[in-house]
Amino acid sequence: MDRNLLHRFSTLATAAIFAAVIAATWGALQPAAAQGTPQKVVLRFVSDFPPPPHPAGLAMRYFADRLPQVIPGSEARLYYAGALYTVPEAFEAMRQGNLEMTWMQIGKAAPVDPWMMSLVGPGILTTVGAVDSLEKTKTYQALVDRLQKKQLIKVFGAGHMSFGMGVGGKIRYVKPEDFKGKKVRSMGPVENASLASWKANPVVMNFGEVPSALESGVIDGLMTSLGGWNSVREQAPYYTMGGAGAFVGDYYMISASRRWWDRLPAATRTALERLIKETIQVQKEYNWCFDKMAYDKYGTKDPSKPGVYWLTPQEVSTMVNAIGDSAIRYVKSRTPQEAWPRVDDFVKEGRELSKQNPPGSSWIEKVDCSKHAGKIVIK
Repeated sequence: MDRNLLHRFSTLATAAIFAAVIAATWGALQPAAAQGTPQKVVLRFVSDFPPPPHPAGLAMRYFADRLPQVIPGSEARLYYAGALYTVPEAFEAMRQGNLEMTWMQIGKAAPVDPWMMSLVGPGILTTVGAVDSLEKTKTYQALVDRLQKKQLIKVFGAGHMSFGMGVGGKIRYVKPEDFKGKKVRSMGPVENASLASWKANPVVMNFGEVPSALESGVIDGLMTSLGGWNSVREQAPYYTMGGAGAFVGDYYMISASRRWWDRLPAATRTALERLIKETIQVQKEYNWCFDKMAYDKYGTKDPSKPGVYWLTPQEVSTMVNAIGDSAIRYVKSRTPQEAWPRVDDFVKEGRELSKQNPPGSSWIEKVDCSKHAGKIVIK
């Protein structure tokens, strides 16, 4: 080969290799240039639970405080306790792209999509570890997929309200007879079936209406979390728990409108997803620590006295046995037949998860609550 031609070929090859190395190094050193920089967002974030000091309210505030740190210039406008929309209204607004994000109780969206009732019911997930494993169930996964494809709603994860759900009121609710004829605030349509099996008169209402309803006698009691009870403790001094989900399964999802989400740049979506995951983790810790601290402060072994009373296993069995399969039958009566296998799956898997995750086995139950003592306020 001609010596000059060989020299030219060698020079071109070296230049090409050098350019490739530079390009690779530049991409590694400058991921922001390759992937893009998160763009600021202004979003509305709607919930149906109370503001701080409610633990979920604290977690929403955590998200709003962290957002401008993660994506400078961004803002989350928070709306608690149905201040902007009820749950069905918020669900519909997300479908239409008129609302960015929600943190809602899953079953309360049933008026818009009956499938949302397939993931509720008492006596299914009854330990902290089981509740924390909700996302492993086939029913949850199928629901997330359905919302993504059918409703244009993206679900990020489940942020649970409390690990000590129960019933508060002006009197103590310990046995089915205590509910007879009483008007009790229900958290959603499925809980109506449980209350009806105890001969109560269920009343569905947003939490924002509860304090005045208790004061005026519109309701005699309410199903809620310990955090919810803490905000109405003066109007409802008695609170009864039966474990994580003996009275009600209170599962909340954090979700966004795909009409909004899908238009965001990839880097912005990545940053938001990381923050949402972080927020869910924080909320689980807040919930557990709030429940623990509230019970430490207001717990009582005497059901005749005001405060937080934990039902005995025998008392739990009496309450759950009175419900029977009424909640499951109600769900099936209000959902399409193709959803019924998912309802059965959830009952079977949930009860198995409760056996696999006995009390005291979850990482949540081992959280050092002293690190949150400055934020959590027990009135």
